[in-house]
Amino acid sequence: MRVVISDSLWRKLVVLVVAITGFVLLYEIRIIDSTALQSLMGSRAPTAGSNLPFGATAYCKGQTTASGVTVRTGIAAADAALLPVGSVLNIATGDARYNGVYTVMDTGPKVQGRLLDLYMWNCHEALKFGRRQVQVTVLRLGWDPKASSPSLIDRLFRGREMRRKLPDPDAPPPAGIPPADGEDAPFTSADGSVSTVASPTSGGGASER
Repeated sequence: MRVVISDSLWRKLVVLVVAITGFVLLYEIRIIDSTALQSLMGSRAPTAGSNLPFGATAYCKGQTTASGVTVRTGIAAADAALLPVGSVLNIATGDARYNGVYTVMDTGPKVQGRLLDLYMWNCHEALKFGRRQVQVTVLRLGWDPKASSPSLIDRLFRGREMRRKLPDPDAPPPAGIPPADGEDAPFTSADGSVSTVASPTSGGGASER
């Protein structure tokens, strides 16, 4: 085989082209990283603190959400299997008018998987919003406060409370401290008799029992 390739120039070129093509195809193969893995596992429930890509649409009709509260700005509908009612999300839409914190208070048969439906009071604005890709940070999952991602404010307040922790109460004073001014102090003599010595401010003398 070496002799055949070395004797023919065009065969050398063919082998070189095949080798280059194989290398390029191998180089272009996408390695599955954590982001791609999250995309493949799109049906898996996110956790508090996770940052994930979602699709987002907008709606303007209806009076009451699935949770029973009245519709208003800041409410989102989501797939309850991924984001249960009560979840709090920080959504970056690419437009400052719609960026912010939303609470999942609604669901719907058309809201499945990684799709959010944001409520807007103006139907023209909701139609203009269309469908777009957004970045979602899960601040709380459902109603459980334990399933919350601690924010910077929470960490600062927690640290301040720890610094403001009251100190332990002072220990009681040891025995043998002389009484305050104006009080008579007992005195024991060498023979065992007890007498009372008046304090200097009382103006009295010593009296024996």
